[in-house]
Amino acid sequence: MPADYPAAQRLDLRDLVHTDQVPDPYRWLESAEPDEPADWASWRTAWLAGQRDLYDSHRSRWAGEAGFASAVSALLMGGYEGLPTWRGDRYFVMRREPGQQFGVLYVVEADGSERVLIDPIAIDPAGTTTLDDFQPSWEGNRIAYLMSEAGTEESELRVLDVASGEVIDGPIDRARFSPIGWLPGEEQFYYVRRLDPAGLPPGERQFHRRVRLHRIGRDPDQDPEIFGTGMLATNYYSASVTRDGRWLVVDCSEGTAPRNDVYLADLSRSSPEEPDLLPLVIGRDAMTSITIRPDNRMFIWTDFEAPRGQLMLGAALSPEPGTWTPLIPEEPDSVLESLRVVDGPDRHDQYLVLQRTRHSIGELALHDSATGERVRALDVPGLGTLTGPVTRPEGGTSCWYAYTDYVTPPRIFRYDVITGETTLWAEPPGDVRVPSVHTEQVTFQSGDGTDVRMYLISPSAKPLAPLPTLLYGYGGFGISLCPAFNPTALAWVQAGGVYAVANLRGGGEEGEDWHRAGMLANKQNVFDDFRAAARWLIDTGWTAPQRLCVSGGSNGGLLVGAALTQFPELLGAVICTAPLLDMIRYTTSSLGATWTTEYGDPTDPEQFGWLRSYSPYHHVEQRVDYPATLVMVFDNDTRTDPMHGRKMVAALQHATVSEDPILIRTETDVGHGVRSLDRSVAEVAESLAFAAHMTGLEAGQEPREEDAP
Repeated sequence: MPADYPAAQRLDLRDLVHTDQVPDPYRWLESAEPDEPADWASWRTAWLAGQRDLYDSHRSRWAGEAGFASAVSALLMGGYEGLPTWRGDRYFVMRREPGQQFGVLYVVEADGSERVLIDPIAIDPAGTTTLDDFQPSWEGNRIAYLMSEAGTEESELRVLDVASGEVIDGPIDRARFSPIGWLPGEEQFYYVRRLDPAGLPPGERQFHRRVRLHRIGRDPDQDPEIFGTGMLATNYYSASVTRDGRWLVVDCSEGTAPRNDVYLADLSRSSPEEPDLLPLVIGRDAMTSITIRPDNRMFIWTDFEAPRGQLMLGAALSPEPGTWTPLIPEEPDSVLESLRVVDGPDRHDQYLVLQRTRHSIGELALHDSATGERVRALDVPGLGTLTGPVTRPEGGTSCWYAYTDYVTPPRIFRYDVITGETTLWAEPPGDVRVPSVHTEQVTFQSGDGTDVRMYLISPSAKPLAPLPTLLYGYGGFGISLCPAFNPTALAWVQAGGVYAVANLRGGGEEGEDWHRAGMLANKQNVFDDFRAAARWLIDTGWTAPQRLCVSGGSNGGLLVGAALTQFPELLGAVICTAPLLDMIRYTTSSLGATWTTEYGDPTDPEQFGWLRSYSPYHHVEQRVDYPATLVMVFDNDTRTDPMHGRKMVAALQHATVSEDPILIRTETDVGHGVRSLDRSVAEVAESLAFAAHMTGLEAGQEPREEDAP
């Protein structure tokens, strides 16, 4: 171990888990517990202070930070404008002007005039308060919105009057991740609130959600409970109401499981306070979502027996799955992502606009809503990512969608069914000068022969010499890594490096089968895919092991932690952000217990075996030449507890024989999600400066023919 690492007491502490003695020498780096030994707190304080000094010392040697900060800031300077949320002739939109720290919520009237409704910086000039979500009432005169402080994501719910801009209700606490289902009349809405944590066991205070009905002005503690009693503590719920107020839909999922139950209530036959919820889809190992139209037709998206998604047709008055009929079947090589109903020249709700992805690239097509037949493909701006479409709730012949790719900031387009034309609706309010780069999608084989795709963003079409390369991955929760404007990648490539994004198993790029091939007992496939991506980049001459840095955050932090312990010889550096790394104790903190459906439950003997086989913290081996590693954690992270990064860094610093540094960057007053623009730029600039220093990237370097392998 290099001599400059802060001292870290190494305990002879082992937990008997099933039949396995699991060592945990750095338990004292977890969050403080009332019954912990008295000296643990002082150890933590000293260790964290020493790590800050160590990080600052190494950071002072990285020459590229200011340049990366300037490049990333310039690429973000254009700001953004989001998709419109229509209510009648007015719409609501998030926009960040050049230089603003956060997006601001505006209302835009029919005459084009606009007003600021919610500006997080005006509310909190310190920049630690975030607008987490909002939902206008159907009439558009009121907005329910969620805000949280200091990165905790512990949202409070308030209601704002659009005309006056005044808060007329709230705050309602314990509303984290709450959906909002307005009833017509703007006086009531369904939402989700956790039980009062007082009296709950410490490990369950983040859970026990309930669907409730709130009336404006009522004490939220008096809000009637609609759904959730007697169900799993870790369940998530959503509640939505149709525009006419007739149908209430409640979704229920066990944590982040890729399946849900659906309940339906006819509010014309039961009261909003006591809806008669009919179990519609129960116990299926699949996801289902329903869209109910004013004529009571029900469009059902599901991946049941169709892992890439299919669309079925039903009737809300007789909604049982046995009555559903196929409308648009699953396609073998694309994933059905979303749908919207639009009017046509002949009738209301004549068409469906379907958004698909084909190997993570977005497509739009128009289908007949009665027969499902494809009418035509819609022209989109390029080979990139589409978000939406969105439509007016009352109907209309237009839809709006966002388009982006690696070199194109998000732009909003409007498609008109009658004319068949697509026009630019909105673009970033400021100008952005995007560097010239080469982008392509390549395919390589994983260790078991599975084809895996990867995006390359590079200075040129072919490598003239092995270049410093950043390889990014995620591989979990069915989340797809699609091509999107990426200032981090562009700043790195502008400096002369290569940026690669691997579409690993565990993601959703090829549908639910692709996700399940990388979860639970199959998690090792994700790490094998990532190894194959690294090996391909090296074997094809794009990079070399000492010039390759892998990067990932959250579940992607677990990915690069596994890479670090399973194939360190292929890596020159590692950036591990907000990670999960102790997979034996991950359920004991934050939201970990909601992820057992993705990773497995360590209290189950078989599933413990899966987790123990790759848990990075438990696979740090003594006297290994580990690559340079930067772990970034956030003190207010309520998803992935900073204890994962702390314990891993202590273990690596003790074990490594390399002179390359093992560092931890700790940030206060932020958490897992959104943070201010300046803080985002600083985080990216520091991580890129670390990667550049460790892989030998010098800004502006030009590969020479004589350097070619």
